[in-house]
Amino acid sequence: MTKLQAFIIGIIQGLTEFLPISSTAHIRIVPELFGWEDPGAAFTAVIQWGTLVAAILYFRHDIVNLTRAFLTEAYSGKFCQSYEAKLAWMIILGTLPIVVLGLTFKKHIETSLRSLYYISASMVLLAVALLLAEWLVQWRERRKYKQKGFDDLNWWDTLTVGFAQAVALIPGASRSGVTITGGLFVGMKRETAARYSFLLSLPAVFGAGVLELYKERHKLLVDNDAAWNLVIATVVSGIVGYATIAFLLNYLKRHTTYLFIVYRVAVGGLLLALLLTGKVQPLPSSPSEEATAPAVAPSELALTQTGDAR
Repeated sequence: MTKLQAFIIGIIQGLTEFLPISSTAHIRIVPELFGWEDPGAAFTAVIQWGTLVAAILYFRHDIVNLTRAFLTEAYSGKFCQSYEAKLAWMIILGTLPIVVLGLTFKKHIETSLRSLYYISASMVLLAVALLLAEWLVQWRERRKYKQKGFDDLNWWDTLTVGFAQAVALIPGASRSGVTITGGLFVGMKRETAARYSFLLSLPAVFGAGVLELYKERHKLLVDNDAAWNLVIATVVSGIVGYATIAFLLNYLKRHTTYLFIVYRVAVGGLLLALLLTGKVQPLPSSPSEEATAPAVAPSELALTQTGDAR
């Protein structure tokens, strides 16, 4: 990876981490289109620290209030006495599904699921899910049903969005996309769903970054060039990510999510066409630290596994 490539990947990460269009998908697709080596799941997880810092800075007042309330009640032996402490516990509960499922399916997430066939399918299928959620929101609006703000969230809402976040383990699903979709399905306002999505992502992104940096540190920091590439991509993603958060929260106050739905379907469809015509390969043709599985379509992989079982 050159420093220019690292810079471009940082921009892609910052732009797409918070928009419901999947940062992992774009970081996988763009290098394939330009003939670069796949950065890998570990590199992608670590540079998310840039967007993590951007989210922490943007929501610093919320984070301070939630942390203070949580620690104060914990010290006094109380539980969910204040709105802030309850929201902190909700974020903890909502993080559990992605932690459990992420550790369980880690090998598949880092190898076979990075196939562009899976990414293409998840781009389109999650666009359909977001479309259904958007229709549901508009149906509620026409009937003057109250949409949920932060004060209206309950434990069921938290668990639902938490399991939705776990779907983002599939490259192409989009963490913000699936959590916003889950939030809309349980009745949140669009801006509330986006804001809660960003807060919910903080523990998971931090944990994934720490785990991958520790486990893959010898590969990610193999020399000065590799270390600088990691730093460049992370810093750039943070700067761009901060601006993206501000844009999306303001955008969703006045607009629907249709723009992102159309974009996801277009990218997913174009990617599938490129795959079927042989313009791009499902998995990287050159060795990388993450993608070592054979470059086969999901259907072919399923047939192979069936034959092995026999």
